[in-house]
Amino acid sequence: MQQDFTYAVARIRYRENKLLGDADLNALLSAKDADSVIRLLRDKGWGDGVADGDVDGLLKHESEKVWEFIDEIVPDRSSFDFLLVPNDFHNLKVSIKAITRDLKPDDMFIRTATVEPELVYDAVSKREYNSLPEFLIEPAQEAMSVLLQTSDGQLCDIIIDRACMEYVGRLGKQNSEEIIRLYCERFVAAADIKIAVRSAHTKKRMDFILRSMAPCDTLDVERLAQAASMSFEDILKYLETTPYSDAIPAINTSMSAFEKWCDDSVTEAMKPQKWEPFTIGPVVAYLIARENEIKAVRMILSAKTSHLPDDVIKERLRAMYV
Repeated sequence: MQQDFTYAVARIRYRENKLLGDADLNALLSAKDADSVIRLLRDKGWGDGVADGDVDGLLKHESEKVWEFIDEIVPDRSSFDFLLVPNDFHNLKVSIKAITRDLKPDDMFIRTATVEPELVYDAVSKREYNSLPEFLIEPAQEAMSVLLQTSDGQLCDIIIDRACMEYVGRLGKQNSEEIIRLYCERFVAAADIKIAVRSAHTKKRMDFILRSMAPCDTLDVERLAQAASMSFEDILKYLETTPYSDAIPAINTSMSAFEKWCDDSVTEAMKPQKWEPFTIGPVVAYLIARENEIKAVRMILSAKTSHLPDDVIKERLRAMYV
């Protein structure tokens, strides 16, 4: 039976009015230092109960607060697994590297995931892979085996990252909501393009590049991998024939500019969801908007702490949903 999101959308409508807009970001940018930024954010309701000066704590608190709100309004969080499972794969990566290096992983875990991070760590440390969710079993076994046998941390990352891309892509294809299908497709395509660009700059072989990529509908990954094995310019020539031709100026600028282009294009695609009263779309749009909002605040706080010029950070800020 299809889930009814009418109540959730009504609650989201009120929360949307509290999202930071461009004027708010400009005010944060104009603040003289990180402490001034935090004071402005507290006036907006950010960081209740977080100690002054605890930047990481404030951002973590806001991220967790988003999901606490979602749990209030949507009975089944699994509708948003496509947004959460990348954190499961991150926690798997952290667990494997912590176990093999005898480190404490606690501070490196992301709590907003579909599986408790400690359960992932415990399963991997005991080699009880079958106690993991099905989508983590194979990459956990393969990545741990590779790291123990070869000490190749990069290959371990490739195995886990590709499994993440494939699973998010699968979740998108299985979903009937067009906005979720679009998000998942963009997630995989963006990752493939970033792999291609990095591989071209580091002159990786085609077999290595292909092993790193995941299939998606809007890119021919074999052609993209072949282009990446030749030159950066060949990547751009191939992308001219794809739905990502508009991203070429950003890719030419930097990977951070391309990441901004990806986030902005998703935000733009989400904006029509403001007028959808009954579907999951407005909830998804709100979640992505809040994620971009927290990213923007993190960038601004980092820039203030590092004393970077405002114009440097301004060109990296994402377009806001409101």
